[in-house]
Amino acid sequence: MSLADDFPDITRRDEPLAPYTHLKIGGPAEFLVQPRDVDELRRVLAACQAGGVPVRMLGGGHNLLVRDGPVPGAVVRLTAPAFTRIEWDGTRVTAGGGGPLFDLVAFTVRQGLTGLETLVGLRGTVGGSVRCNVGDRSGEIGAAVREVSVLTDAGRVAVRARDELTFSEHQSDIDEPVILSVTFELPRGDAAAVLARMRKAWVLRKAAEPLSFQPSVRLFRNPPGQTAAALIDRAKLAKARVGGAELSERNSNYAVAQPGTSAADIVRLVDLVRTRVRERTGAALEQELHVW
Repeated sequence: MSLADDFPDITRRDEPLAPYTHLKIGGPAEFLVQPRDVDELRRVLAACQAGGVPVRMLGGGHNLLVRDGPVPGAVVRLTAPAFTRIEWDGTRVTAGGGGPLFDLVAFTVRQGLTGLETLVGLRGTVGGSVRCNVGDRSGEIGAAVREVSVLTDAGRVAVRARDELTFSEHQSDIDEPVILSVTFELPRGDAAAVLARMRKAWVLRKAAEPLSFQPSVRLFRNPPGQTAAALIDRAKLAKARVGGAELSERNSNYAVAQPGTSAADIVRLVDLVRTRVRERTGAALEQELHVW
């Protein structure tokens, strides 16, 4: 018996993963599983654990490169309403961990709540964004988090309160396999001012990224006090290219996938940039891109 036999309504065998990633690159998953609720998710994970089936959680696919070959085991996506709904009670907003961060930001701005509007344009799911504490100088998402509902390795739903959580630059101490939902505390603000801040953040962020129609991905974390893009430019790597993968003209810390690009092209470009930057500037870049 396999996952496809045990969960036929929610499992696809040998499903191509490229359509589920921003780069539109990658081989097939042995099993793609999309549970409809928490109980079904719990049973899927228990079956995988019992059968020794490796599990990967696939969010928005924005910070991910899937290699060209098959991905063994189960790839789980949490896109059902049970994992994406947003609920609102005064200044508290609870969002499903599988929902897009963009939807949460737009929802809070419509309600006249402030605290998340400068995160507009950041890619990813709510759960992934909280786990990585996304943000910049204008603010980080962790500052607004009040509690996180998680699914533990033992299959138990647990709630971690704010005083149990630690957020730092681009990371948190949330290590449970699944973030089910996140509750935020957001003060009310002047609706026009909140909207204006969101629009300004959108313009600034998009001006520093590849064009929206270009499949692209950010490669490296910014070292303290510097930017990865500046170091790449100092290493004279502007518009470096390997196969169909090339560095963006608008921000050299992004790789753009031209038609026909393979995952191997992206990997070789990452290695080239890391090596040249170390040789020419002495800086060691830390990879931000996740590779399966």
